Amino acid sequence: MSTEVRQENKMGTMPVGKLLFTMSTPMMISMLVQALYNIVDSIFVAMIEEDALTAVSLAFPIQNLMIAFATGTAVGMNALVSRHLGEKDFKRANQVAVNGIWLMFFTAILFCVGISATTGSFYRLLTDDAKIIAYGTTYLHIIGWLCFGLFFQMTFEKLLQSTGKTFYSMISQVTGALINVIMDPLLIFGVGPFPKMGVAGAAVATIFGQVISTVIGVYFNYAHNKELHLSFREYKLNRDIVGSIYAIGAPSIVMVAIGSVMNFFFNKILLVFSSTAAAVFGVYFKLQSFIFMPIFGMNNGMIPIVAYNYGAGKPDRIKRVIFLAGRTAVLIMAVGTFLFMVFPEFFLGLFSASADMMAMGVVALRIISVHFVIAGVSIICSSSLQALGHGFFSMVMSLVRQLIVLLPAAYVLAQLGGVNMVWWAFPIAEVVSLTLALIFLRRVMRAEIDPLYLQQAAEEV
Repeated sequence: MSTEVRQENKMGTMPVGKLLFTMSTPMMISMLVQALYNIVDSIFVAMIEEDALTAVSLAFPIQNLMIAFATGTAVGMNALVSRHLGEKDFKRANQVAVNGIWLMFFTAILFCVGISATTGSFYRLLTDDAKIIAYGTTYLHIIGWLCFGLFFQMTFEKLLQSTGKTFYSMISQVTGALINVIMDPLLIFGVGPFPKMGVAGAAVATIFGQVISTVIGVYFNYAHNKELHLSFREYKLNRDIVGSIYAIGAPSIVMVAIGSVMNFFFNKILLVFSSTAAAVFGVYFKLQSFIFMPIFGMNNGMIPIVAYNYGAGKPDRIKRVIFLAGRTAVLIMAVGTFLFMVFPEFFLGLFSASADMMAMGVVALRIISVHFVIAGVSIICSSSLQALGHGFFSMVMSLVRQLIVLLPAAYVLAQLGGVNMVWWAFPIAEVVSLTLALIFLRRVMRAEIDPLYLQQAAEEV
C-alpha cells in the first residue's frame, strides 16, 4: 500500500475550526442547493394547480421512506469507513464501502417493486379526491420505478464525505440539483422540444438529476478518493460487515422512517379540515428544508470528523467539533426563525397561495418557527450520538419527538382549537426531544469519551 494512503488523514491533524469549516461548507452549499431545488420543484408544480401541489406533498411519506433507507445505510457505511481509516485499517474500510454499495442495490430493487404495487392504495388511504389521487399516482410510480438514482447518488456522495472529500461530494450533489431545476419547467410545461408532462415531468426531472449526480459521484470516487479502492472481486458481501453497517445505520433508518409515519398521520389530521391545510403543511416542509439543510450539511462534515477522531482516540478534537457545530446550528436556526416570523407572506406567495392558503400559512409558519433554535441543538446532539456508534439513542429521540409527543399533541390541539392550534405541536415536541438529547449525550461523553483522556495519558507515559 502506498505511503500516501498511510499518511494521517486531515481529520486527525487539521485545526478543528478550520477542519469543520473546510468539510462542512461544501456540504452546506450543496444542501442549500438541494433545498432550493425542492422549493423550485413545488413552485412549478403549484403553477399547475393547488391539487397538484397537494398530491406531490402527500407523496412525501413514501419518498421519505426511500430516503430513510438510503440515508441510514449510507450513515452506517460512512461512520464505519471513517472509523477504520482512523484506526489505519484500510482493508476493512474498503470492505465496508463495497458492502454498502451492494446493500444500496438490493434496497433499490425492493423499493422499485414495493412502490409500484402500493401507490394507488396509499393515496386512497389519505383522500377520495380523484384528481389528487391521479396526480399523486402518476408522480409516485415514476419515482418508484426509477429509484436507483437516489440510492446510488447517496452512496457515492457518502463515500467521498467519509474520507474528507466533501468538495467533490458538493460538485456531485449541486450538479444533480441544478439539472433538476433546469429540467423541471421544461418537462412540466413542455418548453421547446420537450413534451408537456405536467406532474410526471417533475418526477422525470428528479430522476434525471439523481442519475447525473450518481455518474459524477462514481467518477470522483475512482479518480480522487485514493484512500478507498472499490474492488468487487476482492471484497464480497460479508454478514459481519452488513450487521455492523446496520447496527449504526438502522436507528437512522428508523428515525427518518418515523418522519414518514408522522407525516402520513399529520396529513390525516389536517385533511379533516381541508386539502388546503395539507398543502400548507407540504409548503412548510419545503420551506423549512432551506433552513434545516445547512445544519444537515454541517452534520455530514461533522460525523466523519467525530468518528475518525473517536477511532484515533482524540477526545479533545471530538468535544471541540461538537461544541462548535452546536453554536453554528443555533446561529443558523435563529436566522431561520427571523425569516419565517417577518416574511411569511413572501414565502407563501412563491407557491401561488390562494387567500385561504395564505391566511392559514402565515399563522403556521410563525408558530412552527418558534422551535427552530431548539431543533438545531437537538440535531447536533443526535448526529454526535450516531457518529459515536449510539444511533439507538438518536432513534429514541426521534420516536419520542415525532410519534409519542408530536402526533398526540397535534390531535388534541386540533380538537381543542382547530387547525391554527395544531402547529403548536412542533415546539412542544422539540422541547421534549432536546431534554432527552442532552441527557443521552452527557451519558455517552462520560462513559466513552472522558476515558480516552486516561488512555492518552498512559500512552504519553
